[in-house]
Amino acid sequence: MNKEILLQNIDKIHTTSMGINRIKKNLKLDSNDVVLYCKSKILDKNCNIYKLGKNWYAEIDNIKITVNSYSYTIITAHII
Repeated sequence: MNKEILLQNIDKIHTTSMGINRIKKNLKLDSNDVVLYCKSKILDKNCNIYKLGKNWYAEIDNIKITVNSYSYTIITAHII
């Protein structure tokens, strides 16, 4: 799938309160604004974005971010 779809909908990307805690823990982040952090990674020109099934995956800097392709919810992010 064309990664432009995800990039065109960057403003729709969000997460849940459980997602915030999961992402902070997995990526060892101090910031509470994990959505902004993930969006900046997704928007980086070196980010490898691809779609598998119902999810978008964004890989950059040894991080993989998983975004639901229907709701644009960040499901998780972890170090790879």
